[in-house]
Amino acid sequence: MFQPKQLSSRRRHPLAAIVVLLFALAATGGIYAAFAPASSAQADSSTSLSIEQGKKLFAVGCSSCHGLNGEGTKDGPTLVGVGQAAVDFQVGTGRMPAQQPGAQIPAKKVIYSQADIDHMAAFVGSLGAGPLIPTADQYAPGNVARGGELFRTNCAMCHNFAGSGGALSEGKFAPPLDGVSPKHIYEAMQTGPQSMPNFPDSTMTQQNKQDIIAYVTHTTNPAKNPSYGGLTLGALGPVTEGLFGWIFALGALIGIAIWIAARTPKAKKS
Repeated sequence: MFQPKQLSSRRRHPLAAIVVLLFALAATGGIYAAFAPASSAQADSSTSLSIEQGKKLFAVGCSSCHGLNGEGTKDGPTLVGVGQAAVDFQVGTGRMPAQQPGAQIPAKKVIYSQADIDHMAAFVGSLGAGPLIPTADQYAPGNVARGGELFRTNCAMCHNFAGSGGALSEGKFAPPLDGVSPKHIYEAMQTGPQSMPNFPDSTMTQQNKQDIIAYVTHTTNPAKNPSYGGLTLGALGPVTEGLFGWIFALGALIGIAIWIAARTPKAKKS
C-alpha cells in the first residue's frame, strides 16, 4: 500500500523570528556605522559641549539677572527665544554683562573672548528658536547708494542721516554707528536691541540689510567719506550749524562791536 512520506522538517521555535530580526538590525547598524561619515555625530557632540560650556559661563556672568535657565528675573528680561545673534551682539559689544541698570545700557569694553561668546550664544540658542549668528556672506556690504535710501527711510530718524546717533525719550538714545562692525550692524537689525525695532528677513531682506551696512560703513569712515566743509558738528545738519552760528559767530561780532565802542573817544561838547 501507498505510505505517506514523513515530514523531515521540524517545527520552528517561536522566538526564531525575533532572533533573526535582531540579527538583521544589528548587521544593518554595523554596516551603517562602518560606511557612514562621522561628521554628523562629531557635530552633535561639539554642539553639546559648546552648550554645556556656555551654560557654565552663563551661570557665572548672566544668571543673577536673567535666571539660571534664561527665564528672566525682576532685574533682567527672559532670554528664551532671543536667539544666538542677540547674545553675540550684546556681549560682543560689551553691553552685557551690564554694570548697572539704567534707561539704556551703553557699549563698553568687551570682557569675553569670541569663543566664550559663541558658547553662551549656543546655550541661549538652545533655550528657544531665534536668529542665528550671521555668516560673513550674510553681512557682506552691498550697494552704498541703495543703502542710503533705505537708511534715510528706516534709520535716520533715530541714528541721524550720517549715523551720528541722537537722543530719544526717557533717557534713551540711538548710539552712533561709527566703528560698529558689519556683523553687529546686521545682528542689531535682526534682533532689535533695546529701543530699536527688529527687521527680520520677512520685513527687510538680506540684500537690503547688506545695502544699509554698505552705506553705514562708508558714511562713518573718514577715510572713505572725508568732511570737506571742516568741522562737522556731529553731522547733525543745518539746525546745529545755525545754532553754532548764532551763539559763537554772532556773539563774537557783538563782542567786537562793544570792544570798538569802548575804545572810541567821545566827542567834546561845544
